[in-house]
Amino acid sequence: MEDAQELKTFLKVWSFAILCVCYCYLIPSRIANGVPRFLSILPIIVTFFILPLPLSSVHLAGPTIFYLVWLANFKLLLFAFNRGPLASMPKLPFLIFISIALLPINRKHANKTRASTPAIATSHRPGLLAFKALIIAIIIGSYEYKDHLHPNVILGFYCCHFCLVVELILAITAFFVWFLLGFGFEMEPQFNEPYLATSLQDFWGRRWNLMVTNILRPTVYDPIRVILDPLFGKLWSQLSAIFATFIVSGLLHELIYFYLTRVPATWEVTWFFVLHGACTTAEVLAKKKVNGRFRLHRVVTGPPTVAFVAVTSVWLFLPQLSRNGVDVKAINEYYTMVNFLRSKPEGVRM
Repeated sequence: MEDAQELKTFLKVWSFAILCVCYCYLIPSRIANGVPRFLSILPIIVTFFILPLPLSSVHLAGPTIFYLVWLANFKLLLFAFNRGPLASMPKLPFLIFISIALLPINRKHANKTRASTPAIATSHRPGLLAFKALIIAIIIGSYEYKDHLHPNVILGFYCCHFCLVVELILAITAFFVWFLLGFGFEMEPQFNEPYLATSLQDFWGRRWNLMVTNILRPTVYDPIRVILDPLFGKLWSQLSAIFATFIVSGLLHELIYFYLTRVPATWEVTWFFVLHGACTTAEVLAKKKVNGRFRLHRVVTGPPTVAFVAVTSVWLFLPQLSRNGVDVKAINEYYTMVNFLRSKPEGVRM
């Protein structure tokens, strides 16, 4: 009964979110871009911060928070100033506007792929997804022995679990989009083999959570560079923009953690991004100073980069979730789903 109520709440939240975006299509789109349009959209942005609060399920709340609080709000913010995927001339069709606003998708560019070919990211290929689903199943099975494993090993499992689940959720979203809207859309990229990163700049800019990178660049990084370029020059404006982008990402992650844990912020995840922002900024500065005169092989730089990310994740990124039982809650949701599927055939016997 509790699960059924959670599903009803989930459907109500998304139904209201669709109505909010309908308003954005009908009213703000007719208002001059800039401050007037921003003020007309502001109530919707505030509403999207509130909408996920009734949800308690990790697997229903997580995507809802990410899609509405982060992606949709940032797309609407760009739209207010006639930028981003929602700002188009001619005006986007109604259903396409709603889909792009609420889902991590973009219209397919004709010069990338043929119109008749579905844009499936390499990481979303059916065979590879099946393999990743198998890995998730193995990781979930290993949780039964967590009392016999080192806590850091369990945290490592959580990190892999998190990444793989995100990819599967995005693949399900992609299938949903293709089913309803056809093949004229492509999923925004998420991961690009992050374990092959050769530097922090490579990891954060080209391999990890690219969907977030692609939305933070026009909303945070680019405006700061435009503002600071005339004052401090290209190099220092770039470094300032990089660091500011990491801070914004950290604060948004802190907010997401609040939705999932419902406890006051402890700022560990914010410090995780402050640390990585400082290190990435220092790395970019060092590369600028060297100016290509000295370059280490990826075999030398790759393992320390991945190790640094892994160690700092175990130290600062994951503890807030495990300390507040989000990991146990997510695992129990899997077991509930498995038990439901096992009991279903028995319930339909005649």
